[in-house]
This record gives sequence, structure tokens and C-alpha cells, in this order.
Amino acid sequence: MLAYRHAFHAGNHADVLKHTVLTMVLRYMNTKDKPYRLIDTHAGAGGYSLEGRYAQKKGEYEQGIGRLWSRDDLPEAVADYVALVRSFNPKGRLEQYPGSPAFAQMLLRPQDQLRLFELHPTDHRILASYLGGIKRAEVYDTDGFDGLKGQVPPSTRRAVVLMDPSYEGQRDYSRVVTSLRDAIARFAEGVYVVWYPQVTKLEAAQLPKKLEGLAPKGWLHVRLTVQQPDSQGFGLAGSGTFIINPPYTLHDQLLPVMPYLVDVLGQYDGANYLIEQRAA
Repeated sequence: MLAYRHAFHAGNHADVLKHTVLTMVLRYMNTKDKPYRLIDTHAGAGGYSLEGRYAQKKGEYEQGIGRLWSRDDLPEAVADYVALVRSFNPKGRLEQYPGSPAFAQMLLRPQDQLRLFELHPTDHRILASYLGGIKRAEVYDTDGFDGLKGQVPPSTRRAVVLMDPSYEGQRDYSRVVTSLRDAIARFAEGVYVVWYPQVTKLEAAQLPKKLEGLAPKGWLHVRLTVQQPDSQGFGLAGSGTFIINPPYTLHDQLLPVMPYLVDVLGQYDGANYLIEQRAA
């Protein structure tokens, strides 16, 4: 939705999970010399000030990246993620948080391609200013669900698709499924990474099961629950990331990561995680 601004939520516990997983996926893709295309269907602004009024309104980053920033006991994959956030803050203070396009810019190689979609006019303008001039990157102010159709299969025959809409509209849940079904029919070999919120909506609870049905070659589902919804059932209890055609290394990499994130990011005694997988 055009009213949604990720700057309010940048660096929160959901970003920690999403970007830790994304970092692991892209590191794996980089182990092969052949280039690939990263398609981000809901790219946002690319980076966010944690000192600005949006991030400061609720200070969600303090319960996310803020809890990891100064720790010296990070598991390897989390340490890699935090190191990338540090490189985005050259002054050594946690002032900025990189969005998914910034993680991509730091991790993709010169031969790889970056395709970014963002409809919000302000965020698109910021994103285009940040990455629009880079030769390997293309920034579009069009709907990412629709834009995905023109991006797969890629000429490289290797691709990662990141899909993380706001889900503020009920229609986003069905559009995720419809868009992915079409993309997988076009390019079954792609790695599809879908983030979703853990909220008290039937559509959110049903989404992982629907995604399972789109993944004949295997999937991995990881979920992090850090807090309880409020008394009215509102609030972000946690989030999940569903990967279609996951790297074969991902499951074992997550085993030390998830209990650690529960311990450090959990905000109540019932904080928990889930890792489930169906191999190809």
C-alpha cells in the first residue's frame, strides 16, 4: 500500500530474521561463478535513518538490531549480518539501517544483476538516487507483483526473488501466491524468498501451507516469535520466511541461529522459533 513506510519498522526483529536469511542465501549464490539476478518486488527506500522521526516514533530497531549491535557472542551467520549493518555505518555508531537493496548492493558481485521495484513515490525517489545509477541495477516505479513476470526466467538462468510486501491490505496475501505460482511456472529453478508477518489474521496463518503447494522441488520455512499480541490481538508477534528451492546448506546454518535469536530478541517467556523443511 502506498501509505506504508518501512522506515517506521527498519531494523526491528522481523528485519533481523529476513536479512539474516537473505544474507545466507546470497552468500550461497556467490559460491558459484555464474552470475545471477536478484529481483526485489517491494524494495523500499534502500536504507533508513534510525535517528529520524519515523524510526524514533516507536524505536522498533532497539528490540532488533539494537540488541545485537554490541554483542560479542554472535553465531557465524548473525555475525555476518551484523558486520554488513556495521559497514553501512562507517562512523561506528548505529545510525542507519540498510534495506534489502543495500544488502544486495553489498553482497552482489559485478557480474550479478539487481532488479528493484518500489511504488511509493518518496521511497522510489530515494532508491533511484541510491542505486539507479549503478550499471547492474534497474529501479522500477511499478508494481512488483506484476513486474516479476518480465524478470523470470532471467538470461543468467539463476535468480533469487525476494518478496516482502507490507501485507497491510488483505489482497497482498493472495497476490503473493498468485504471483509466485506464475513465476515458478516460468522458472521452476529460481530461489524464492517470501517474508510474512506473524499477526492474528487467518491469511497470515494460512500462507505457509499455501506456499508449500507451490514448491514441488523443496522448501524451508523458518519463523521467529518474540512477543505476544496486545489484548485486542494486534501487534507483530514475530515473522516468518519461506524459501522455495532453498540452498541445501541453509537448514543447518539456521540451527544455531534461531535459538540464539529467541534468547536475545525474545520479549516474553513464550518466545520461540520454528524450522521445518521438505527436501527436493
